[in-house]
Amino acid sequence: MSKRHLTWHPSHIGREERRRLNDHGSCVLWFTGLSGSGKSTLAYEVEKELYRLRCRAYVLDGDNIRHGLNKNLGFSPEDRTENIRRIAEVAKLFVDAGIVTVTAFISPYRADRETARAMFREGDFIEVYVKCSLDECERRDPKGLYRKAKAGEIADFTGVSAPYEAPDKPEIVVSSDRQSIEQSVACIMNYLRNGGFV
Repeated sequence: MSKRHLTWHPSHIGREERRRLNDHGSCVLWFTGLSGSGKSTLAYEVEKELYRLRCRAYVLDGDNIRHGLNKNLGFSPEDRTENIRRIAEVAKLFVDAGIVTVTAFISPYRADRETARAMFREGDFIEVYVKCSLDECERRDPKGLYRKAKAGEIADFTGVSAPYEAPDKPEIVVSSDRQSIEQSVACIMNYLRNGGFV
């Protein structure tokens, strides 16, 4: 069967109806940064704060997604691009369902992040750059990955043997090596409040 035989079935319930039901808006907070920068830590703290405010929120974490949906992908540039494409499609569905969607992926390539952004309505894709020096990420090394990458045990490791392209114009920048978790969460929550999402 060809794709031309497929039909898109629109929902009878739109974003505005879901917004009224939830009493809050939906968007994707797209956390990007080096391994060890604190993306997942911050993502789960933001989710907790949203839950406290009675907002429907869900974290899509890079490692967790690679255990299921993307377990057939490696870390070549092509596989990294496909990883981000798939998660952007999932995040788009979550946002359409009225959920504040928090993604925590290295997503090292600027072009892939821009492709993801293009899938969303204007203003729904909020890029959060979790800025942290490579030295500090290596010092933290919570999973021992930098040590393994430098020992040659991990190929194509972002920041060591593969590039990370920092965002040009992210909506939010938090410096996890200079700000506390609480300060970073407050910065993100302020953006959501000012944007009318919560």
